[in-house]
This record gives sequence, structure tokens and C-alpha cells, in this order.
Amino acid sequence: MNTYTAVLASNINGGTIALLIILAILFIILIRNVRIVPQATKFVIERLGGYNKTWETGIHFKAPFIDRVSKVVSLKEKVADFMPQGVITKDNVTMQIDTVLFYQIVDPKLFTYGIENPIIAIENLSATTLRNIIGDLELDQTLTSRDVINTRMRTILDEATDPWGIKVNRVELKNILPPREIQNAMERQMKAEREKRESILRAEGEKEAAIRVAEGQKTAAILRAEAKKESAIREAEGEAQAILAVQEATARGLTMIKNVGADQGLISIKSLETLAKVADGRATKIIIPSEIQGLAGLAASLKEMVKDDKFEDQKDPPNA
Repeated sequence: MNTYTAVLASNINGGTIALLIILAILFIILIRNVRIVPQATKFVIERLGGYNKTWETGIHFKAPFIDRVSKVVSLKEKVADFMPQGVITKDNVTMQIDTVLFYQIVDPKLFTYGIENPIIAIENLSATTLRNIIGDLELDQTLTSRDVINTRMRTILDEATDPWGIKVNRVELKNILPPREIQNAMERQMKAEREKRESILRAEGEKEAAIRVAEGQKTAAILRAEAKKESAIREAEGEAQAILAVQEATARGLTMIKNVGADQGLISIKSLETLAKVADGRATKIIIPSEIQGLAGLAASLKEMVKDDKFEDQKDPPNA
């Protein structure tokens, strides 16, 4: 009995251990088949070697031994920097151009099953597209038409990569390297253009300065003429006012003489006084009116008569 009990206990312990092992294996399998898809990422799932579904962001469970994750695809925008490509322009100038491509995976299924090595395919496609575009442009157009080239390349590459589940957002020409002799010629041309612009700017500056100086001189001349004109007007007005004042004073004097009833004798005396002021040694010639000449002769006669009376008085002294 004891032996049977021991065997039974041993079998129970062995079964428990096996069960625990099986449960542990099942737990590990379960854990390994639970997957969490992070943000901006998608999983392509295959079942028995064929496409089954695409997992979105979140937690998912795949069937053990049947399903497998074929590819993990990131939806973030990526950058592809391609090596410089040799291109020939329309005017037979060989140059090196390297491009930068910004792309994004929009369909994980097409990206997984559409083409093998899609990045290499995009690089080769961008090289051939760039050669075709540059072949229709001359050197000067190539150097000044980067935006046009970028837009045309983006459009062509976007259409070509659409079956691969890739969207080309931007294409940029990073460097355009013409041959050394072309660069030297361009530098000389640029230097000549700068010197030309400098000469033009200097001539325009000198012209502007001359115009400003001439305008200043013209304004100064106008102001001087206006000042001289104003001065002459003021002087003429002053002289006119002075003449008017003299005439008014003369008129008032004549009016006063008329009002007091001056006779011819008074007028003659005033004339003699005026004559005396005129003949004060400042004039060499004096024109005397006839009336004043008569008065002067009368005055001279009176003066001689007075002198004769005084001589007679001195000649005959009074009697004692």
C-alpha cells in the first residue's frame, strides 16, 4: 500500500510539473504573439506566406505559428541624400549635381510588395530624371531655374513612386558644380557686372549731387533777387512817403500862410530868408527871382542912405 501511494504521488507530482511546464510554454507563446504597434508605425502581417492585414497603432494578437510580421514600416518623412550625378546641359557643359529627396511611405502594403530596394530605385530614377531635365536647359538656365527643376523632378518622381506606396514631398538641388574653367569665367563675368553697377551708381550719385547743387544755387539766386526786389520796393515806398510828407508839410504851410492873410512884403521877406539859407556857401550859382532882386536893390539903397547919414553926422560935429 505504501508503495502504491508513493507511485501515485510521484505520478501526480510529475503530471503537475508537466502541466506547469505546458502552461509556462503557452504563456510564453501568448506573450510573444501579443504585439503593440507604436505611433506613426504600421506592421505588415502575413498568414501562411501571404499578405493578411496591416496593423494600425495599438495592441494586437497574431496567431502562433500561422501569422508573422513581414515588415515594420515607419510613416515618418525620410530624407535621401544622393551622390552627385554627372549631367550635360543643352549647350554641352558637363557638371555635377547632387540632390536631396524628401519622401514618405503612405501605403505599407505597396511599399513591402511593390519593388525590391525602393530607395535604390528612387536614386536611379532621380538620376535619369535629372539628366533628362538638364538636357533641355542651357547653363545659365540651369543655374537660375532651381525652383523649376525641383518642381518638375518632384512631379515626375511622385508619379513614378506612387505604385510603390511612396509619396515624394520635395526634391532639392543641393549643389551645382560646373567645371573649373566655367567657374572662372563666371567669376570674371560677375566681377565685370559688379564693376559696371559700381560705375553706374557712382555716375548716378554724381549726377544727383550736381542736380542738388544747381537747385541750391537756383534757390539762392531766386531768394537774393526777391530780397533785392523787396529792398527796392521798401526804398521806393520810403522815398514816396518822404516826398508825400514834404508835400503835405508844404501844403499845410501854404494853407497857414493863406489863412493868416500874409501880404506881398511878408512873402518877400520869407523869400529872402530862404535865399540866405540857399546861399550859405554850398551853391556856386544862385538864380534870384525878379521880385527878390527888387527887394535886394531896395535894401541896398536903404543901406547906402543910412551910411550917408552917419557920414554927415561925423563930418559936422555938434556945436559946443
